[in-house]
Amino acid sequence: MSNAFTGQSIESSRRALAAELRSAQLDEAELDARMLIGAALGLDLTGLIAQASRLLTSSEALQLAQYAERRIAGEPVARILGVREFWGLPFRLSEATLVPRPDTETVVERALELFREQKIHRPRIADIGTGSGAILLALLHEIPDAFGVGTDLSLTALGTARGNAAALGLGNRSAFVACSYLAALSGPFDLIVSNPPYIPSAEIPKLSIEVREHDPHLALDGGNDGYDAYRVLTPQAAARLAPGGALIVEAGQGQARNIETLMAAAALVVDRPPKADLAGISRAVSARKMPP
Repeated sequence: MSNAFTGQSIESSRRALAAELRSAQLDEAELDARMLIGAALGLDLTGLIAQASRLLTSSEALQLAQYAERRIAGEPVARILGVREFWGLPFRLSEATLVPRPDTETVVERALELFREQKIHRPRIADIGTGSGAILLALLHEIPDAFGVGTDLSLTALGTARGNAAALGLGNRSAFVACSYLAALSGPFDLIVSNPPYIPSAEIPKLSIEVREHDPHLALDGGNDGYDAYRVLTPQAAARLAPGGALIVEAGQGQARNIETLMAAAALVVDRPPKADLAGISRAVSARKMPP
């Protein structure tokens, strides 16, 4: 495919790449093309516009062709570039981390709602299965006096999260611990958040190639019914929450009510409906630990 871009201008290359991606039936062909050519040339949108008539060098054409081949094969743009924006912040990715998705921002939104109500001084936050650190670091970015700890089974993921914390200037207000769920944490925490694995095992082969082939299965597979993680996480969280503290988890489609049942069984009080994502799916499920 390198010949398709050799000797072409930036603008004609962008158009050619978008056409290739459209023919591969990729949904966001125009956006993907712009992001890939920007990365290949090291230019932001302003630079792409300003230099639209400049011809690509042979090395730029080759780099763009390699990116195009990977995208057409089903690799997400975020994986190709190694970075994804979440909550307006850049997060580096690794093979051990999920690509942060807009749906998960509902967890951050619900957490901020609760903090505004309670006005907790120097809150302590735990993010379970932190991956790239996206949820935790978004919250620390928004709550300047908060301290947070992220846990993950994967040392690679924890390294990625630590790197993101340092890059965002949040390294001195965060710590990252290798353990299963909350096993190594004692608490008390004012807030525990998590985007746990919740896809039923049998559904994973049916996921899109972007997810199925490129997201870590450890972060996807929720067991036979999709609730394995919630069954472990919920009672552990209840034991480590401060009085008045909240547990907020991301839910898959149709899972919110069963998760609320698990929360109630752990003596947590569900005091508001789940927060829906832009598609109307109940996504952020929350409950509180009531004071004695």
